[in-house]
Amino acid sequence: MTQANDFSTDAVRAGYERTHEGEHSEAIFATSSFVFSNAAQAADRFTNNAPGNVYSRFTNPTVRAFEHRLATLEGGEACVATSSGMAAIMACCVALLEPGDHVVASTGLFGSTLQFFKKYLTRMGNPVAFAKIDQPSDWQQKITPRTRLLFVETPSNPLTQLADIKALATLARDNSAILVVDNCFCTPALQKPLELGADIVIHSATKYIDGQGRCVGGAVVGDNKRVGEEVYGFLRTAGPTMSAFNAWVFLKGLETLELRMQRHCQSAAEIAQWLKQHPAVSRVYYPGLADHPQHQLCQAQQTDFGGVVSFEVQGGQTQAWQVIDNTQMLSITANLGDAKTTITHPATTTHGRLTDDDREEAGINQSLLRVAVGLESVKDISRDLARGLDLIAMD
Repeated sequence: MTQANDFSTDAVRAGYERTHEGEHSEAIFATSSFVFSNAAQAADRFTNNAPGNVYSRFTNPTVRAFEHRLATLEGGEACVATSSGMAAIMACCVALLEPGDHVVASTGLFGSTLQFFKKYLTRMGNPVAFAKIDQPSDWQQKITPRTRLLFVETPSNPLTQLADIKALATLARDNSAILVVDNCFCTPALQKPLELGADIVIHSATKYIDGQGRCVGGAVVGDNKRVGEEVYGFLRTAGPTMSAFNAWVFLKGLETLELRMQRHCQSAAEIAQWLKQHPAVSRVYYPGLADHPQHQLCQAQQTDFGGVVSFEVQGGQTQAWQVIDNTQMLSITANLGDAKTTITHPATTTHGRLTDDDREEAGINQSLLRVAVGLESVKDISRDLARGLDLIAMD
């Protein structure tokens, strides 16, 4: 889809046409099926010979409005909404890979994504190799004649490592593979992977797209052939579908996405600088810091640095948990992208199912904490973190 308006306008208005009722806010079509005028119309719609709604597993006006709006914001031709971010990854892989096709994925993936690739995708006959996210030469070495898909999450969760999307897009194109980018941390408000050469964008709409931690959902954005036909066809058959209510919530989230991301980024940058000065903190991971290894790359391919800050405390798990347990305001939860600031210990939550070797390869140690900076006062966020950090500094 072409973007005719500015981002802020499309985020509010793209993808929806009012019904005959003239509603101002988008309607929720809470129905499982749709009624046909006659048998011939039913037959034509079921065989895709005529446009129109059939069954909410694969045709629902509210879900379609969300898909159109997100496709517009990402600059994609098509979008397929799914029941979760992991369902989006599964749908993309199952729809586009044949048995024996090889996948190269980045190190440092979200724990469930890594589990899916290592345990389930390989079981379906698709071998997976893992390349260092920030080293295109390592990706080149891992590519084989059977490689059909490159998958990267940039920035990564939780260490905010970045991949050079343009470089990976070139590698994919030169090797007849497709590049899939998980854009969860940035959203199209901060990063446009398709404009940088990626073929497909994956979203967990649960995070920043919702923005208030209300619903679970995902999306696949790309071209009409791969996404609009192949991924959509899998969704129609297998059914990992987004509900109309969740789509309506995500539509509302998109309306404020740009404004929220500006505040998340501003506050996260301040928190990162504050953490760097605290004596109980040994290292801070945030691409907005000048000493971040991909700081310049981030400036080149993102419009801002994001709302997630990870850091290591002096000590290990005991000290990291001490910081968490002494918070009084921050939400102790593994979700991110919420209006409320959240804190988690990745080694025992989001990446807790990984083996010790996998966590070591991903750079996730027991002293690491991840904070998804919300919309509260920076002063109050830092004061809450200081309750535990100050105790460590006094030991």
